[in-house]
Parts: sequence; C-alpha cells; structure tokens
Amino acid sequence: MTSDVGTLDDAADVFSSSRRRLFGIAYRMLGSAAEAEDVVQETWVRWQTTDRSAVINPQAFLTTAATRLAINVLQSARSRRETYIGPWLPEPVDTSADPTLGAERAEALDTAVLVLLERLTPTERAAYVLREAFDYGYPEIAQIVGVSPTATRQLVSRARKHLASERKNTVSDTARRDLLEAFLAAARVGDVARLEKLLAEDVVTRADSNGRAKHVARVAVRGRNKVARVLSSFAEIFWAGITTRPIEVNGTEGFAMERDGELVGVLSVTVSGEGVQELMWQMNPDKTEPLRRAWADQAAPEAGVGEATPEPPATGRS
Repeated sequence: MTSDVGTLDDAADVFSSSRRRLFGIAYRMLGSAAEAEDVVQETWVRWQTTDRSAVINPQAFLTTAATRLAINVLQSARSRRETYIGPWLPEPVDTSADPTLGAERAEALDTAVLVLLERLTPTERAAYVLREAFDYGYPEIAQIVGVSPTATRQLVSRARKHLASERKNTVSDTARRDLLEAFLAAARVGDVARLEKLLAEDVVTRADSNGRAKHVARVAVRGRNKVARVLSSFAEIFWAGITTRPIEVNGTEGFAMERDGELVGVLSVTVSGEGVQELMWQMNPDKTEPLRRAWADQAAPEAGVGEATPEPPATGRS
C-alpha cells in the first residue's frame, strides 16, 4: 500500500505537518538554526522530486532524509570548525513560542548539552537525538541511520553515558535565578571576591565570536580563580552601555545583552549546587542575527521557531 501524496499540493501538506519536527531534529544535531533550515529545505527538494507513489511511509521518508543530510553536514562541519577562531558554541534559539522545537521533549536542546553532543560521532548524535528527544524506537532509528538495532542501542547507550558523566546536579529555579542575578551584579563591576564565592571550583567560561568581538577571551578559561580574574579584567569595557534582560533560550532562562536597543550577545549559564558551573557567551553576530530577526517577527501569525515561512517553498501553488 502506497501513500496518497501524488499531487504537489498533497506533498506540500505532508511536508508542512512535519516541518517543525524536521527542524527540531536537524537543529539538535547541528547546533545551528541556519544549517538546520538548509537541511529542511533540502529535505523538501528531495520530497518534492521523489517518486512519492512508491513511498509507503512519508513521515519515515522525511525523517530519514533530514537525519542523513544532517549527518553529512556534521561530517563536513568538523573540518570547517578547525579554522574557527576561538570556542564554538551553538546558535541560540528562542524557545518561548515553541518550547520543544516541535518535539515532545526538550532533551538535547539546552546549550550546554549541545556543546557536549559535539564530542559524539555524527551517528551517535543522530541516534541519541532521535531516541531521547523524539522517542523513536530502536528499530526505526536503525533504519534511519543505517545500522542494526543492536548497534543502535549501543550508540544511544554510549551517548547517554558520556553526557551523564559530564552533567552536574541541578538546583531549583528560584535558587538558579538568585544565583544568576548575583553573578551578573558581580560580573558587571568585576568584583573578584564576590565572583569567586558564586563560581564552582571547576567552572568554565567560553565566548564564541569567531574573532569578531573585542574584549572577550579567545580560549575557554577554566577554574574559579582564573575565570573570576578574566571576567574582572574585561568588566569595565565589556559591560559599558550593555543592558541585560532574561530570555528563554534553548529551553532555559538565559540573558540577552543589548546595547542601544540592539542585541549584541546571549549569555547561557549552567549552575549546580556548587555554584555557576558553565558560562557560554554567544557574541558572534552571525549567530545572534537570526534570533534578533525572530523577535522582530514574533508578532506575525503562526510564526514558529525555525520557520522562515508557514509553507514549503516553491510548491507551485497559485
């Protein structure tokens, strides 16, 4: 039995109903909204031009196409990132409109988790995302990534163990918010003593600007004393004219940094019972620009995270 998606209009309807899920998969795998959107567009092209009368399960076809395209992008991205200036961080996305980017779970969306996923192989990352964020069964994942169900279980198990070994215990929302407010107050004035009281012993700070932002460290800095002193040394110049406001980014509360009403960066923070655990400063204008545009377009009806338009491009509709 084949699917009833023979006409282009039918194909467009099927694709539109899957678009957010496809974007959610691709974004979690790539850490880039722009690259994820490219994957979604290429998936549409493949769906538009394939012999759809032979496709038994359109959703499986689309998921497989998007996942394999994302794997290919990941494999090539690793060589491109070798020339990246300074730490690489994922592109932040506003999840207030669509809290899980089309998924049933918010797993593999947090900025810190996306950083950890960078250490997995592309196939491990795909298997983990499909299982943990979208609840695909192992036989389904095996068909999508092209390995046996047993190998799929091993891929997911290795990914889980790797992430579990890196994660820290969490704190309540109230404690997290109080800690972040105290941290921002101390960071603004460069108070080393106060910062050291708020930072975990093994804290790490990373600033992603690809060499385009001044007054930020171009290497990851680790350790309570080192991080406190680096933040203090940049404080007077870095925070000049900057205002902050809480935002929901990648499923958790972060901070938008603005100067003269323009977004200049996004700060994502991981905390634990020991204090501020990880600071991730996204200062690359190429990565913050999509977020700025998304905020400008939020008032548009039916606008969703990761959607440039509510329908697929080039459908041929009048």
